[in-house]
Amino acid sequence: MRARVQSWLLGLVVVAVGCAHPQAARVEAPPPPPRPRVKLAVLPVDADQFPQIAASLNNAFRSIKIAGVDDYFLSKVTLEVVQLSIECVQASSDCYAAAGKSLSANRLLLGRVVPMSKKKKDKSVRVTITVFDVDAGEAHNVVDHVYKSPELASQGAQDLTAEAAGEAPKMFGPEEEKPATAKPATEKPATEKPATGKPATVKPAAAPRSVAAGGKTS
Repeated sequence: MRARVQSWLLGLVVVAVGCAHPQAARVEAPPPPPRPRVKLAVLPVDADQFPQIAASLNNAFRSIKIAGVDDYFLSKVTLEVVQLSIECVQASSDCYAAAGKSLSANRLLLGRVVPMSKKKKDKSVRVTITVFDVDAGEAHNVVDHVYKSPELASQGAQDLTAEAAGEAPKMFGPEEEKPATAKPATEKPATEKPATGKPATVKPAAAPRSVAAGGKTS
């Protein structure tokens, strides 16, 4: 009898251990660490050559919102000044990445305005906006547009900045012209001109000459 009780108690212990083992395996993993905050440095556009365009771009840059960016830093100096301070002045991805790291930024917002021609009559300019990924060492998004005049470039700065931020592209202000619509042909039916020729005049036949005696005609 005593042996049976011991066997029964041993069976209960085995069952209890077997039931407790899966419960130990259900320990939940610790939550993942929070995502690092992404910081974007907004660098002002150089206003020496095109102050009107630079002012419009800088104004649009101050209110930009980009998906995935947590913090925004408005730099007081241009990209050129930052590059001079780190002695890396080339327009290259390596120098841009170095400039971003010197500002403790993960992204850079850059703007550039260049004339399209050296001719005085040609006032067209190219505006380029770049969102540079410092961590990846390459451009995240680049948009550019050619405007026929600095005034049109200034008016289109807000829309171009919105496109650089990843929003749907829009029409770039009054520069875009509506396509010309073909007008239906309005051909007039040909009208016959009345004949202007004078009617032919029929001359009366000459009267026959009378023959006088002797065979001579009079």
